[in-house]
Amino acid sequence: MEINGKEIAVEQQGDGDAVVMVHGLGGTSNSWYPQVGPLARSLRVVRLDLEGSGRSPAAGALSIASFVADVIAVMDELEIPTAHLCGHSMGTIVCQHIAADHPERVKSLALLGPLAEPPEPARQAIRDRAAAARNSGMAPIADTLVEVATSAETKAHYPAAAAFVREILMRQDAEGYARTCEALAAATSANLADIACPTFLVTGDEDGVSPPPAVKALGSRIAGSRVVVLPGCGHWTPIEKPTQVNGILLNFYYSFG
Repeated sequence: MEINGKEIAVEQQGDGDAVVMVHGLGGTSNSWYPQVGPLARSLRVVRLDLEGSGRSPAAGALSIASFVADVIAVMDELEIPTAHLCGHSMGTIVCQHIAADHPERVKSLALLGPLAEPPEPARQAIRDRAAAARNSGMAPIADTLVEVATSAETKAHYPAAAAFVREILMRQDAEGYARTCEALAAATSANLADIACPTFLVTGDEDGVSPPPAVKALGSRIAGSRVVVLPGCGHWTPIEKPTQVNGILLNFYYSFG
């Protein structure tokens, strides 16, 4: 689709209430592929590649604000006045901003591997990763992140999931990934007190990006939210624990009737 003067790759399956799924840094719409089949039986599942990721080339500077504008424009183009938003990692920041600033567009939030903003020590590390992508390409980054961002159980018992994470990272355009890193490094928290929709937060017990104590603290700032911690799971929640994530999402969305 042509969205805000640029090309954004969008896929949709199923009918019913819309669920708009927003991937994180290094992800694409395919990060949600394990969820599509179960959700699309009763819901309209919309997935996009954010600008600079996957099949959506980077046309300019990237920011959380630009991602927010693009998600809303995709909803407008598809004539979706309101939707359930489901985000992973950086995508959860995008979803939180939409829910806080455009509450009339959001029925619920499902936040996987969530964070409100990067902690200060992480910001420079993310900028350093942008420089590494430009200087050395994506292969070293992919190898490092598979090692540190997936759980021991995933690497030992579900190597295909680890291989998928490595592949999705290696296939990213290095410049688009670098600009996305810079967008994340500059991210600031949404006004969490303004989020009034039902919210579910999910993280892994081995998630170093969104560790359980931090996710529980985040949940405490969103009124009425619920938190689930998945054992044997790292940061790539939808891919490492697809069966458990699908069950959580289906139960959450069925609660809306």
